[in-house]
Amino acid sequence: MGRLTTHVLDTALGKPASGLRIELWSQAENPALISSHVTNTDGRVDGPILEGKAFKTGEYELRFHAGDYLKTTGQSLPAPLFLDIIPIRFGIAEPDGHYHVPLLVSPFGYSTYRGS
Repeated sequence: MGRLTTHVLDTALGKPASGLRIELWSQAENPALISSHVTNTDGRVDGPILEGKAFKTGEYELRFHAGDYLKTTGQSLPAPLFLDIIPIRFGIAEPDGHYHVPLLVSPFGYSTYRGS
């Protein structure tokens, strides 16, 4: 059974990004919010973001609300923020696959990849 997971690490502080809000959007003909989550102390959500019958092939977007998180870290930040909401658009082609979309974030950059 396929599933979608994520993990967010704050590379500037060298620790998991706790309390970061993440939204999953469908990118079908009419984009729609599927679910919203908040990372725990390990920088993960408490289970798959998408799984079971809801896990289908298609195009999706994870929106990481990095700006709100970064404001809580005590780091020196510019106004306005360089990074705020980070959208990562990706496709699910394998209905039985595990799609892990981690985010490495700092106030001035981010990186992602398909993990395992």
